[in-house]
Amino acid sequence: MRAIWSGEVSFGLVSVPVKLYSATASHDVGLHQVHDADGGRIRYQRRCEVCDKVIDYKNIDRAYDDGEKSVILTKEELEDLPADESKEIAVEQFVPEDQIDSMVLDKSYYLEPAGKSAKAYVLLRSTLEDAERVAIVTFTLRSKTRLGVLRVRDDVIVLQGLRWADELREPEFDIPKSRISKKEQEMAASLVESYSEDFEPERFNDEYQEQLQTLIEEKLEHGEEIDTEATFGETDEDDDGEGNVVDLMQALKKSVDARRKTSKDGKKPAKKDAKDDEKQDEAESQSQKKKAS
Repeated sequence: MRAIWSGEVSFGLVSVPVKLYSATASHDVGLHQVHDADGGRIRYQRRCEVCDKVIDYKNIDRAYDDGEKSVILTKEELEDLPADESKEIAVEQFVPEDQIDSMVLDKSYYLEPAGKSAKAYVLLRSTLEDAERVAIVTFTLRSKTRLGVLRVRDDVIVLQGLRWADELREPEFDIPKSRISKKEQEMAASLVESYSEDFEPERFNDEYQEQLQTLIEEKLEHGEEIDTEATFGETDEDDDGEGNVVDLMQALKKSVDARRKTSKDGKKPAKKDAKDDEKQDEAESQSQKKKAS
């Protein structure tokens, strides 16, 4: 791991020297764009629309346009902003963790103790643990002032970015009212119960990235033309969206039954065609009518 920032956490009059590391990494396969006709690599150029010349990055400034006027902000002016020079993670508050809306959570970072002694780091860590609260902090990273939260994870202090209050959008639509029957609510609760387990993130795989990696390996080994059906098997056709309207109660009942069968057999039930389900429902209905008569 390579530190991306170094500074200190200011905790009252206590300073905790730290180094900052990215706590997450993307597992996506790296791809680039090519011309479909000849496979040539697509390159992007920074071209000025006034002189039509390709411009080096060192000669590029930033600008803001309000719709009527435009102002240019030079690199020197941006570097002179006070926040740009800050090397401090300032503790602003200690708050209950449940007061932080999960929608405002952003990227996570590990904090490593820096300097000759880790005593101040251990003090801050134990303080967070004993208080049973998290620390709200402000800091500057890549020339931007940011909001964050400090918490402890496996003996390491973690800094997690938070979005600013005005960055959280409100939904601009209404939810139609709909009556839910007591039976439907009970069946939904039964379905939740049948799926209730401890979260084990390692159980879940990114199937798209796995299949993408397989496709790449097949093409590297066998050339550009490969049999995707032989590689991945037959794929289900996309639903055209014109199927029958699903009865909510029936869907819940079948979901609970399918989940119970999965738990009992240790495997997923075979996928049925929607028409087969309709035939089965009709047969059950006819059977019940005969018994009633």
